[in-house]
Parts: sequence; structure tokens; C-alpha cells
Amino acid sequence: MPELFQVVTVAEANVRLRAHITPIPRHESLPLHEALDRVVAEELRSPVDLPAFPRSTVDGFAVRAADTYGASESLPAYLTLCGEAPMGRAPEFTVGPGQAALIHTGGMLPSGSDSVVMVENTQYLDPTTIEVVRPVAVGENVIPVGEDVSRGDALFPCGHRLRPQDLGGLAGVGLVRVPVVARPRVAILATGDEVVPADADVAPGQVRDINSYTIAALVRRAGGEPVLCGIAPDDPVKLEQMARTALEGADLLVLSAGSSVSTRDHTVNVIEALGKPGVLVHGVAIHPGKPTIIAVAGGRPVFGLPGNPVSAIIAFGLFVAPALRRLQGEPETDPLTIQAVLTLNIASKPGREDFVPVRLERRNGVLHAEPVFGKSNLIYTLAHADGLVRVPLDLSGLYAGDAVEVALF
Repeated sequence: MPELFQVVTVAEANVRLRAHITPIPRHESLPLHEALDRVVAEELRSPVDLPAFPRSTVDGFAVRAADTYGASESLPAYLTLCGEAPMGRAPEFTVGPGQAALIHTGGMLPSGSDSVVMVENTQYLDPTTIEVVRPVAVGENVIPVGEDVSRGDALFPCGHRLRPQDLGGLAGVGLVRVPVVARPRVAILATGDEVVPADADVAPGQVRDINSYTIAALVRRAGGEPVLCGIAPDDPVKLEQMARTALEGADLLVLSAGSSVSTRDHTVNVIEALGKPGVLVHGVAIHPGKPTIIAVAGGRPVFGLPGNPVSAIIAFGLFVAPALRRLQGEPETDPLTIQAVLTLNIASKPGREDFVPVRLERRNGVLHAEPVFGKSNLIYTLAHADGLVRVPLDLSGLYAGDAVEVALF
């Protein structure tokens, strides 16, 4: 087992863990309307062309482009109306030379036509004749067959997390059931004699269980299925028993409030006893969250997150969330960030990464990031913030007026 607090960088910690994680093999088929934010289990290809027929992008007249060449305000082209393209079905007539058909946005082009003149560029000469005052090219104002996707085209790769627009795209090609990766089951075990359920009346010296609820919410956001396993006392035998029970049937285990260096803290020994290869990291060069434990037991990731809520949430985002994405076969992604101007100095120490909550505010059209300073055991430090600013390892701080990247919550 590594000696306590042989701290490593965030990147090194994730490299050590990544080597032991393989995607879970469980898949399921879901109705399309239930597949939002789920991860595709196999490559999806289009069974059809989309659109399946040439469609008008404007209200106007379907024509043969050649019949409009040279048309202008002073010398319009005169075309004879031959019908109206119906919505929802194929036209039963053909547009011949010198003819035009009334068509609406989304309507199918009649046979013989190859372009659409916008209604603004026409006027009626009489009930059966129009003037065209602007020429069109072949294919103008038309979506051809398969322009969106063609039959057999790759739609989404294995490991892609489905967004609302993706569901619309699948509906457009008629895929109404989607093969997805099963949600990883994440066991969450709080620890500590001082921790009581959130609905309990607290006595002096006790605190309500904040971490189980914040971690469960973060698990859901990362695509996992949280399983709350209660609160373990500061008893190594009982803690190990509850940890083993929690790990049974789970794909990942998170223990909270059990990673600080203390003679009463047996978490690292319990995690080491859960299975091989055991503890990979105990101590990361970050603030807050330095005493984070990262381990693997029998192929399943195990994390000991700090008890302070701010530390636990930051460590979850750095290590647990990426592990959950890897379990689902997702590719590595960077957090969503936005650039803002820092309003106050942030002090740091070279050799560690500092993560500071900030509140975003737009002033005179410029987005500003105001640090929300507070101790890591104060949950509302994050509740009142919009994101985090990272101070790199090699800097001693950031200065007011600096342009910074804010990782959004």
C-alpha cells in the first residue's frame, strides 16, 4: 500500500486509475423518448435517406431553372401555372417547359422541376400566369434527397451521450429504440460517528449527511445510478462490513467523510482490504481535496472522498465523474468552460492545483468572476457559486483583472 500522502498530480492520479477501468458490458434497449443523456452502446447508422424526397425550403413556385435564366424586373420570365404541390403527399403532375407549380415550405418538388423561385421574386400576371423577376440556379431553395444524411451513413459512434437534438435526428430516420449502456451502479456510503441522516434532529457535535445527497446528484448527472448505503460508524470492523456489502452488485463505490489523516480514520485500510490491486493513490496535489483516496478492488473503482462537502464535490468532478464516463465507454472530454475577468486576487502555493468557487456577473457587457471564499466544510460556498477557477500547479496565484477559464457547474 502506498505511504500516506505520497501526493500525485490530478493527471497522474487519473492515469493510474484509467489503466484499471474497462467499460461495463451491460446494455439495454430503450424507447427513444427515454434515451436522453444515455450513452450509445453501438454505432448507429441511418436506415434511410433524409430527406427522402426533394423539399422546398421556401414558399414559392417549383420551376425548371433554365426557364428563369435572364429574368429581371425589366424583362421578367412568364410561366404558366400547372398545379399546386400538396403537403404530405407526392404531386401527381409534372412541371414541363415554361411551367411552374405553387409550392410551400417543406413540400415535395413535382417531377420535372429542379428549383424553387421565392414568392417574393414573382407576381401574378393573371390567375394562370406568373412573372419571375429573378433567375434561380438548379437546386436553389431545394433540399435534395439525402442532404441531411444518406442511407448507411454513421449517425453516432459507440460511446456518444445522446442530446435532445440527437433524439430528433434519430426520430427523423425512424430509429425509435436505441441500444444504450446500462447505468453504472454507484454505491455511496457515508462514514463518521458525527454524521446523522438529513431528516434527523441534530444534537451538539453532530452534522447532517450532506455528502450522500450531493454525491448521488453528481452520480446521476454523470449517467450513473446512485445507491445510498447508509452511514457507517467509526468502527473499522463495521465499516469494512458495510463497505463490502455496498460494493456487492455495484460497479463503483464512493465512501465520504473518510479520507483525512487521523488515528480514528480507518478508511484507507478498509479500502485496501476490499480487493486487489487496492489503493492506487492517497493524496492528490489539489486544494481543497488533498486527502482523496483512489483505489480499485476486483476491477471496480473505489473512492474515499474528503468529508468536507466542497472538497468532496471537487474531488468527485476530477476523479469519479471521469471514471463513470469511462465505465460507460465515453471518450475523454474537457469540462464546459467560459472565459471571465477575475475581480479579486487568488492566492495559491506552487506545486498544487487550487480550485476556487466563483460567482459570475455581467457588468457593462463584460463577464466577471468573483471568488466565493469559504472553508471547504461550508456547502453554501458552492451553492452560491456558478463554477470553479483552477490555479495551475506552477503559479502562486491569480490576479484581479486576469482573464480566467471558469468550469461551469
